[in-house]
Amino acid sequence: MYRYIKRIIDIILSLLGIVILGVPMLVIAVVVRTESPGGALFCQNRVGRGKKLFRIYKFRTMYTDTPKNIPTHLLENPDAFITGTGRILRKTSLDELPQLFNILKGDMSIVGPRPALWNQYDLIAERDKYGANDITPGLTGLAQIKGRDELPIDVKAAYDGEYVKNMSFCTDLKIVCRTFVSVIREEGIKEGAER
Repeated sequence: MYRYIKRIIDIILSLLGIVILGVPMLVIAVVVRTESPGGALFCQNRVGRGKKLFRIYKFRTMYTDTPKNIPTHLLENPDAFITGTGRILRKTSLDELPQLFNILKGDMSIVGPRPALWNQYDLIAERDKYGANDITPGLTGLAQIKGRDELPIDVKAAYDGEYVKNMSFCTDLKIVCRTFVSVIREEGIKEGAER
């Protein structure tokens, strides 16, 4: 039953977010385009519910010649690809704001496992063990507040599975509140491959 209520909440909150943050998002888009050549948005194939692919929206934080379909934390020298504005957007997670449109469309939810890249086969396979590929991915999730990019694949998938088991309004509310704290503290952000 909560899954149906969750969808209604997602629609209401994403619409409110788009209305309230519409002007700031427009300003960010202009700044991104002004700083470096290319569009304001970055689109990428991600794995959605039932492993169906969808296009995720983000503000572009990197130059257009950045290698495609590689998670930023796996790039050998990510600093060479991230723009000045992009650094700020990433630290504040403002680059994720366009995903409000993904949520409104139904590709994503406010809370759920973060959508994997189409070629993150190890993460997708691990999530299959827990049924985490069977629910709508989220803007934030349990793994995000437990370590984000610092977590090994198996641990991240286990947290996603824990969320599947305990999905409820109270759980979602706790994750959203904890997400704000994590963003303020810049917890779990890793911008380069481990050496």
